[in-house]
Amino acid sequence: MKFTPPLTKGRLIRRYKRFLTEVKLDSGEIITLHCPNTGSMKNCLLPSSDLWYLPANDPKRSTAGTWVIATTPFGKLANINTHYANLLVEEALNDGVIDLGAFVNLKREVRYGVENSRIDFCLKDQAEREVYIEVKSVTLGFEESDIAAFPDAVTTRGQKHLRELIALAKSGTRAILLYCVNLTGAKGVRPADEIDPAYGKLLREAVAAGVEVVAYGTSISPEEIKISHPLPVIL
Repeated sequence: MKFTPPLTKGRLIRRYKRFLTEVKLDSGEIITLHCPNTGSMKNCLLPSSDLWYLPANDPKRSTAGTWVIATTPFGKLANINTHYANLLVEEALNDGVIDLGAFVNLKREVRYGVENSRIDFCLKDQAEREVYIEVKSVTLGFEESDIAAFPDAVTTRGQKHLRELIALAKSGTRAILLYCVNLTGAKGVRPADEIDPAYGKLLREAVAAGVEVVAYGTSISPEEIKISHPLPVIL
């Protein structure tokens, strides 16, 4: 995913009302950005830290643009735009950077499961067998460790998705949970048991049931964000 021209730099003042961010530009101007992340955004909200945003092209829009990249307290960059995770994964699947086997068809946002969930991707392999992929964007990191973690807040939705994937795997359908680690410098990802122990327990149950759990790291800059390499999942 390339940005032409590159993303614009600012400094974080505050995030408020969940979807809004106040930012100071180098000129001294204060602007308001849309915040496309509904999570807690732990380690991404340091006041006066550098950020980068995509300016709005529509003069009638209520905000000056959309926040994309944050700087953590330990100097790493995080892609906080959760909407980009699926776009990055689809791009990497099509380019062969993510290799889950050959596929002949890709559908997005497909309804499935006993809890009426929506899966991020449903692929069909060359034998016409369905492959279900749930994508999670990871931005939580730690100064004392290079292992990222998910989630950054209790996620009943994430727990539901794991139950659905477990049911798929037990039925004989290929089910994949893919962590898109949107944090530079991360060398792996683990469940954040200290934040959501129920999620961690379900994740381990999913692996035992046959769900494939994989992770990929990203390279992040104001010019481009892309999935670049596989990472280990540490259970």
